[in-house]
Amino acid sequence: MFSGIIEGMARVVAIEHEQDNVHLTLTCPFVEELSIDQSIAHNGVCLTVVRLEEGTYTVTAMRETLERSNLGLLKVGDEVNVERSMLMNGRLDGHIVQGHVDQTAVCIAVEDQQGSHQYTFKYESSKEMVRHGYFTVDKGSVTVNGVSLTVCRPTEDTFQVCIIPYTFDNTNFHAIKEGTVVNIEFDIIGKYIARMNEIQNQ
Repeated sequence: MFSGIIEGMARVVAIEHEQDNVHLTLTCPFVEELSIDQSIAHNGVCLTVVRLEEGTYTVTAMRETLERSNLGLLKVGDEVNVERSMLMNGRLDGHIVQGHVDQTAVCIAVEDQQGSHQYTFKYESSKEMVRHGYFTVDKGSVTVNGVSLTVCRPTEDTFQVCIIPYTFDNTNFHAIKEGTVVNIEFDIIGKYIARMNEIQNQ
């Protein structure tokens, strides 16, 4: 479980394809503190450390992960938002993030608001997806590339978020522009409520 508060950025140093799997080798500020089998969210995707060597660590993304996220688009040199799993004796500064990305979205607009940046994202939506809790609500929570954010002005298939300078500088939001594909995880509470309503109406 994660909080959506990014610890730092990792940089991709190698990519290896093995059948349908992709092995990503990265380096990050806390690489010396990592251990095999540890869970780390990468752009919001929970992946397990499978190898440690020479200041780098390796994680594996399987087909399901690659189909639902932007990890398959990564190139050597790209920056990835990273967060280690939440300590249970700490404060929950963001919101409950599982690290189970639901789908991708595309940035369709970036606006400089003289002190902050406003991003608009568009995602695939349908009545079936909404029934499963894949939607956003005004002032609700959403995770974008692993960052816990508050939703503004949602529509059926778009939402906006505002990014303060600290988040802009210390996550890969500074690299997001029109056309950039990001990972999104909808709020787990909304998914549970949607599922409960679905069961009650059967």
